[in-house]
Amino acid sequence: MSDKRKLMYTSRIPVRWGDLDAYGHLNNTVYFRFCEQARVEWIEAAGFPVSPDRREAPVIINASGTFLVPLNYPATVVVKLYAGEPGRSSFMTWYELHAEGCEQLFAEGASKVVWMDHQTGKSVPLPDTLRALVES
Repeated sequence: MSDKRKLMYTSRIPVRWGDLDAYGHLNNTVYFRFCEQARVEWIEAAGFPVSPDRREAPVIINASGTFLVPLNYPATVVVKLYAGEPGRSSFMTWYELHAEGCEQLFAEGASKVVWMDHQTGKSVPLPDTLRALVES
């Protein structure tokens, strides 16, 4: 799989007061939640409702983040989600987090998304429509 990235989705998420840590910065765990939220919004917008009732659905098998500049309250975080060329059952996603109205990159991250059969616990081929969306 190559590292070729394609912008797939942009999400805007307000920072809540409770998202801050003891230093008054956005807590590091919240950055991962923001990436997760953008990923779920994109997958649902692509026609795949995220629900525990679905037999086949996406899971992530790894996630990483680099925190570059602290984010503070009040702010709206702009999460740009990029996807890479798909394999049989997976594709990479990358994230850029900015504060709305600011070009500075505050954090970046990545995760590998795998399409999985929840009954067997095994990976399955990506749905054709999702594959086409990521490849186009």
